[in-house]
Amino acid sequence: MFIINCKNYEEIAGEKIIKFVKIAEKISKKYKIKIAVAPPSHLIGLVTNSSIPILSQHVDNSKVGSTTGFMIPELLKKSKVSGSLINHSEHRISEKEIIELILKLRELKMISVVCVKDVREARKYAKLNPDYIAIEPPELIGSGRAISKERPELITKSLDAVKSANNKTKLLCGAGIISGQDVTKAIELGSAGILVASGIIKAKNWTKIIEEFSKAMR
Repeated sequence: MFIINCKNYEEIAGEKIIKFVKIAEKISKKYKIKIAVAPPSHLIGLVTNSSIPILSQHVDNSKVGSTTGFMIPELLKKSKVSGSLINHSEHRISEKEIIELILKLRELKMISVVCVKDVREARKYAKLNPDYIAIEPPELIGSGRAISKERPELITKSLDAVKSANNKTKLLCGAGIISGQDVTKAIELGSAGILVASGIIKAKNWTKIIEEFSKAMR
């Protein structure tokens, strides 16, 4: 799994998201790599008819109806959104909310990607069987210093923690990944994929960098 989190970067603003998703679709098909994109919340509707999974960057455990400003799982599903990131380091939520959202997304048959900062959190939330646990030490996010090089032991220990908790959840790694070499190293360490943001979105040539990462995953 190759997840691209667009955050709220200016480079992806407006209809640029449509161009970006079309590039990701083409490369996903070419290299037979599962690529998912998490657009800025207000742009999700422009790309939900995509052939690749579209994820929400955040989701709230709130009800359908009078809940102004919240991201509602049931409505995201009706809008053809495939799933969501949960507890990203830039949008941390409570343990109670994380647990409730993992269960809610499973009930709705949506993809859950729980972001964690350390091995302890990886082990704790893997017990709830989300689809993915994404290990991202906050200090490396957006730093250009890849977790696979700076903290390789964090990947291997997180992998052991996830495997000891259950046999279904897969480990992704992120933070600081900017090259195909970073991706290759992450896969060699046992990661089932990557979660990346600025390393892709801020690149001058989207096609070139997404292809580089996809080749490395193979």
